Amino acid sequence: MRDSVVATIGLGANLGDAAATVQVAIASIGALAQTQLLRASSLYRSAPVDSSGPDYVNAVVQVRTALSAPALLATLQTIELAAGRERPYRNAPRTLDLDLLLYGDAHISSPALTVPHPRMQQRAFVLLPLAEIAPQLVSAAALHAVRGQRVQR
Repeated sequence: MRDSVVATIGLGANLGDAAATVQVAIASIGALAQTQLLRASSLYRSAPVDSSGPDYVNAVVQVRTALSAPALLATLQTIELAAGRERPYRNAPRTLDLDLLLYGDAHISSPALTVPHPRMQQRAFVLLPLAEIAPQLVSAAALHAVRGQRVQR
């Protein structure tokens, strides 16, 4: 793909059949136009962080995409809506949550998008699956800092 970048996306769900929803979302991301799925982590189970409801099922994927960061985010939000995503209040339980964690080496700060994701270094449910597929992106210090958070593969 010409003029493409490697983007990293976090997936999470804790309503309905969360594992199936995350698997379908991974397939949907892999089927996006101008986008190729490079790697997908295992599924992880984690307790809600700054949220409520049942445990989450989480994963991280990397894609090569020619979509711009805003276009990729808009497409991810379309996948969320197709999975029944509602936003009744901040950090509400959800059928599907897709976060654009990294977009190449870009640093983006806009009202709609912040990359790198501002809280990814504080969340074991992001760092553990990310370390599985791209260990060079996760430091030992970052993993040590989140060691007390309950996450299981």
